Amino acid sequence: MAIVINMPRLSDTMEEGTVAKWLKNVGDKVEEGDILAEIETDKATMEFESFNEGTLLHIGIQEGDGAPVDTLLAIIGEEGEDISALLNGASAPEAKAEEKQEETAAEPEPVASEASESVEIPEGVEIIKMPRLSDTMEEGTVASWLKKVGDKVEEGDILAEIETDKATMEFESFYSGTLLYIGTQEGESSPVDVILAIIGPEGTDVDALLASKPSTAAPKAAAAPKETATTESKAAPSAPAETKEVVANDGQRIFVSPLAKKIASEKGVNLRDVTGSGDNGRIVKKDVENFVPAPKAAAPAAKASGTGAPLALPVGEESVEDVKNNQMRKVIAKRLGESKFTAPHYYLNIEVDMDNAKASRVQINSLPDTKVSFNDMVVKACAMALRKHPQVNTSWNGDTTRYNHHISVGVAVAVEDGLVVPVLKFTDQMGLSQIGASVRDLAGKARTKKLTPAEMEGSTFTVSNLGMFGVESFTSIINQPNSAILSVGAIVEKPVVKDGQIVVGNTMKLTLACDHRTVDGATGAQFLQTLRAFIENPVTMLA
Repeated sequence: MAIVINMPRLSDTMEEGTVAKWLKNVGDKVEEGDILAEIETDKATMEFESFNEGTLLHIGIQEGDGAPVDTLLAIIGEEGEDISALLNGASAPEAKAEEKQEETAAEPEPVASEASESVEIPEGVEIIKMPRLSDTMEEGTVASWLKKVGDKVEEGDILAEIETDKATMEFESFYSGTLLYIGTQEGESSPVDVILAIIGPEGTDVDALLASKPSTAAPKAAAAPKETATTESKAAPSAPAETKEVVANDGQRIFVSPLAKKIASEKGVNLRDVTGSGDNGRIVKKDVENFVPAPKAAAPAAKASGTGAPLALPVGEESVEDVKNNQMRKVIAKRLGESKFTAPHYYLNIEVDMDNAKASRVQINSLPDTKVSFNDMVVKACAMALRKHPQVNTSWNGDTTRYNHHISVGVAVAVEDGLVVPVLKFTDQMGLSQIGASVRDLAGKARTKKLTPAEMEGSTFTVSNLGMFGVESFTSIINQPNSAILSVGAIVEKPVVKDGQIVVGNTMKLTLACDHRTVDGATGAQFLQTLRAFIENPVTMLA
């Protein structure tokens, strides 16, 4: 059966997209995971891959044309399959919902209409699903809700902060009404397209709507439990309480958030021992996560037999803690695992004389309003070396090797939750001071989780520097789809031989990890020779 593919929402603010380029033509075979097209959003030009396999039967939006989200983009099916019914349905967006339901080859409908298979959606009710906020996002974690059930919502209001595999992003509402239902609680994760929330007129009953489509609801929904018919549960049929009361053994009430209570239960923490930092002493998530039990009193030391002297025995308490992996950590594990086990890595090492680089940096930084680091010099040198060795500036695509005619260097930045790689677009056209300012700006955004997806996409080569941590040499895993990554070590003062004499010199070790499918050993070695020449003679980068 033919599958209709609509214009996807590739960013949280995307309302329409433009097809920059089609990678497949009508009649081409399509495999799951193939790149169908490059789509320009409001933030970046992103590759859009197919989640289906078959033959590309129809292209609905031509190259250079734009269309709103959910407009017919393409149809994939069996070769020679009749798709006239789908095309007729797609050409009449004003057709009524009941007419669409009569079609046998159903076109993917807007989010809110999926539940209409078994129950009619009440008028004015909108179903909001977990959005795909980045090109690699497969699931999202709700970091915090800015609205709670029962609150009024205006179009453009921020509903929640959602943690993707790349950043924590604000998710705004495209509808006005009352927040009737929350499907994914704070701290919980859901796959893309799972019901995130429902908005509609105040007092609307959505229980039948949720029951009709249980497979799309999040595992733990914020609907009122049906099995308890106490007076207390009837008073709040759908809104989860922001604060739960827990009665301690001494009769005192403990105010705790639902998420904090859940974490305390999982970790075996007694809430009586936790001091709340929220309003009126309310215990919140961070209070439980940061709680450290008071040490138990040491048992009396045993006496050695016959001597009367105490026998000192070590005392302590064994403890472990399982910390839930956030989205960034999950994606780092997945992407780097895929890279390491699919790309045949090999490593080349050189040691670079840094005496001239140190002297040149002092002179450069003596200029007004100029600040250049050694890392900036390495990034610039890499960009210039890539221009001379285009084979290193490639990507492996199975049947083809993609030669990137532009150079954009990604710079690995360590953040609290893991690692991100902001990208310097067209690095070879930037001066040293421009590179320095851009790296500082992007690194600052990375550490405050303010990087946008557009600022982390499109690298053709990557630099990872651990020299500032005193690491002399190391190897890195290639940042796919790049063909290589450079590991930069610390500058070390050591005895070196110059002109037959042992003198004190400054050296730095560089390690190039290469994908052997695209970069052979001799090619990688020649790239490093050129890189060495630029770094050891910085004046050549200023010419």
